Amino acid sequence: MGRLVGVDLARALAVFGMYIVHIAPMESATDSVGSWVYFLAEGRSSALFATLAGFSLMLIAGRREPKTGLAGRQAKARIAIRAVILLVLGTVLAMEYGDIVILAFYGVYFLLALLLVRLSARTLAIIAAGLALVTPQLAFVLKMWLSDSVQQSINAYDPLERLSDVGVLDLLLTGLYPTITWMSFVVTGMALARLDLSAPAVQRRLAALGAGLTAGAYGLAVLLAGKSAVLSFGGGGGPSSGSGAGSMGSGSGPGSMGSGSGGPELSASDLLGAVSHTGTTFDIIGCLGVATLVIVGATVAMDRLPRLRRLAKPVIAVGTMSLTAYVGHFLAQSAWPASGAGTTKSWVPVLTYILGAIVFAAIWSRFLRRGPLEYLLTAATKPTKYIR
Repeated sequence: MGRLVGVDLARALAVFGMYIVHIAPMESATDSVGSWVYFLAEGRSSALFATLAGFSLMLIAGRREPKTGLAGRQAKARIAIRAVILLVLGTVLAMEYGDIVILAFYGVYFLLALLLVRLSARTLAIIAAGLALVTPQLAFVLKMWLSDSVQQSINAYDPLERLSDVGVLDLLLTGLYPTITWMSFVVTGMALARLDLSAPAVQRRLAALGAGLTAGAYGLAVLLAGKSAVLSFGGGGGPSSGSGAGSMGSGSGPGSMGSGSGGPELSASDLLGAVSHTGTTFDIIGCLGVATLVIVGATVAMDRLPRLRRLAKPVIAVGTMSLTAYVGHFLAQSAWPASGAGTTKSWVPVLTYILGAIVFAAIWSRFLRRGPLEYLLTAATKPTKYIR
């Protein structure tokens, strides 16, 4: 099976979106182009990234039909090994950057997804819908119940918390990408992978679904809670105020729907809103709609516009090595601290990062099929061939 070029393009767009959130200036003016670009990227790019992670899992486990028998056992082992590696890599990066790094959360997502890799697209879609509708309210209740003293008691026995300030509690409930609500994105990606994205009828239905989810979620949030419950520009109390790479720590207080690294503390009435990274039902559904539209749109564009596909080849190359591109921008920020979020007033640094990723990926892909970290990740899973 050839590569799904549209999915690679969507991965590259997700990576660039996260560059914007981590590096671009957080403008407060709602009438500037930059503020709208930042608003569109914030939350939605990481949700797209997580949705595509679920899609990628199914490429290992059997995309249209689940692998069974020996092949199925080996596929599950490869996913489990990748999960552990991402958990370790994410923890190491979190020691420097806090829970802005999504990779450790990915490790947990992947382990839980092992329970679902043999399910059909319909069943996965139902599970994703159920998670989006139920888990935000469940997370809110759990956070109300978890007092500061309870959280401190749990964290005191958590080695991950001592290492990186991103412990098990953060990974599951209180972090910036909590598993309890973010599994909706992963499961949706798994459901999309089960579909024939090259079929025009499927593309039309998914485009209509994505548009409906996006308009419905954000439209209802505006009607029920007002415009401010959807729009947040440059840190006026929303999660954008602390979603930059320089933000550290997590431990939310009771009742907070976000993390201590930037999520706002919400009351029960705020569950009707859809501000990015609040993890409300409307936030999740809106992000799912956007992710679906991007994946379908990229697939259609690459399938039907061969000239655009040729022009986009360097960008597509970034999508084939998205892990390298993602980790690389954190390492680059260590070498160039002045490019971190909240420290710049110009879009030049983020444009430089995007251009740098495109040039690196284009050159690397001329000689090697996988990116550096992708190659190491694949090599680490080779022992699974001995599973019987």
